Amino acid sequence: MSSAQLKSTTIGQTMVLTLSNPLARNAMTPEIYAAGVEAFNQADANHSIRSILIQGEGEHFCAGGNVNRLLEQRSLPAHTQEAHLDVLASWVESIRTCSKPVVACVEGAAAGAGFSIALACDFLVAAQNSFFVMAYVNIALSPDGGGSWNLAKQLPRALCSEILMLGGRIDAPRLHQLGLVNELATVGQSFTKSLALCERINQKAPNAVCSIKQLLNQVPEKSLGEHMQLEKACFVENLYHPNAQMGLDAFVQKIQAQYPM
Repeated sequence: MSSAQLKSTTIGQTMVLTLSNPLARNAMTPEIYAAGVEAFNQADANHSIRSILIQGEGEHFCAGGNVNRLLEQRSLPAHTQEAHLDVLASWVESIRTCSKPVVACVEGAAAGAGFSIALACDFLVAAQNSFFVMAYVNIALSPDGGGSWNLAKQLPRALCSEILMLGGRIDAPRLHQLGLVNELATVGQSFTKSLALCERINQKAPNAVCSIKQLLNQVPEKSLGEHMQLEKACFVENLYHPNAQMGLDAFVQKIQAQYPM
């Protein structure tokens, strides 16, 4: 029986999710995907949670999928693997559509679906020596978990081709230079830095943060005119929210606003 699990705890107003499969560098399973969907549904419904942090247990973020399990899957009907990928896709969608900002905290390797999960997050903090890889092509496979979509949206085409078609590593400092990684941390300190980032997020008005995430998510689907209509609707809604009075008063008084939900 697999020891893989998704551990959940809360620190202040941050839900911390830990990919835990220590014998396989936190390789994920369909059970972890399903647990991820459930955790994000719970976070969305919990008004005391303002941010979510995803990390891996130990020295690595996530090795992706389990190659031995894929070998076993080849003896089963294709629809079984399709069902597993559907659950992974549901988790990626839940990360992107969750009303709470999500921070990926990466130490060591973020490979395959692990890289896809990190790409789906709103912020990415990585240790200086961490690296990212989508080596599907090295075993005659193609990406999953929205990895190719997110890379194509965030990086130049030539670099996406390099990452996906050659299957080599790309290190955190290079991705930081390209704007995909928000912050670099010294080795072993990415969690501390990620939690500090979450605490900064937690100080912002939750309704405004939710609107901003919604606006960013909608950019690929709308024209400029359509997007500005959505901006208008969000702006007006937030202006007449009680938090706007608190924010405006705090700005005038030069103090830090303390926002309720």
